Amino acid sequence: MFGLRLPELLIIFVVLVLLFGAKKLPELGDALGKGIRAFKKGTDKAFEEDSSDATTAPRQQGELPHGSAAGKPSSAAAEKKI
Repeated sequence: MFGLRLPELLIIFVVLVLLFGAKKLPELGDALGKGIRAFKKGTDKAFEEDSSDATTAPRQQGELPHGSAAGKPSSAAAEKKI
């Protein structure tokens, strides 16, 4: 585990207790756990959305999300040129 053995872990734990106090450590651990869970849930949700987008109708190359193709003038712009 990253080359950390028991003596190094004990030193880190002692430093954390001195910095934050014994009463604050459980609160910090809880907050860290909630943050990790929220991050994982967000990444899983984003992955599901990306995979569902890939299964829907694929877009043509150069097509914009609103349906008009890039580079093609709209009918109003074409009428103005005429």
